[in-house]
Amino acid sequence: MQSEYMYQLLTKMKDGDQQAFHKIYDATYQDVYRTVCFMVDHQQDREDVMNEIYMQMWTSLATYDTNRPFHFWLHGLVIRQVQRFRVKSWRRFRIFERIRGFSQEESHWDQPAVLTDGTNQLISQAIQKLTDKQRAVIILRFYHDYTLEEIATLLDIPLGTVKSRYHAALQSLRKNKGILPSERMEKINDY
Repeated sequence: MQSEYMYQLLTKMKDGDQQAFHKIYDATYQDVYRTVCFMVDHQQDREDVMNEIYMQMWTSLATYDTNRPFHFWLHGLVIRQVQRFRVKSWRRFRIFERIRGFSQEESHWDQPAVLTDGTNQLISQAIQKLTDKQRAVIILRFYHDYTLEEIATLLDIPLGTVKSRYHAALQSLRKNKGILPSERMEKINDY
């Protein structure tokens, strides 16, 4: 979507235009959903997080600085909502929910083509084995092409911490290099 057109939609959305919101939703849904799928394990939880992200987008649009890229701001919302979800999950953790999670075997890869578009399934599985913190850095770096400095800003953590998580994640992925395509390994080894 062109930035001028996006800016017009955001202006209309700030004025309460629901059609503009729907157009922005349609334009960003797949990108946001792919990120959420990598960071949240269960389908129902993903849907909850997605709802929270777009509700937060609607309510906090007044604070959006139009001098900053919209997708950068939106990815910041995604990361914060996933983090809030995790905090809430730990607070309301119950044995029943844990048992329910074990009894419902869910495949991480039964989602629409959102996960597999441009992503080898084996690479996706290797990324799923990373810690949540490492996974967030890798997804933001390789799927959204943010620099390490931008990732530090998005996650609101020091650059050194981002670099540490990034290199630890790469080390973990290198251990599984037999499953990674050679062109991906060349890109990883360049860092």
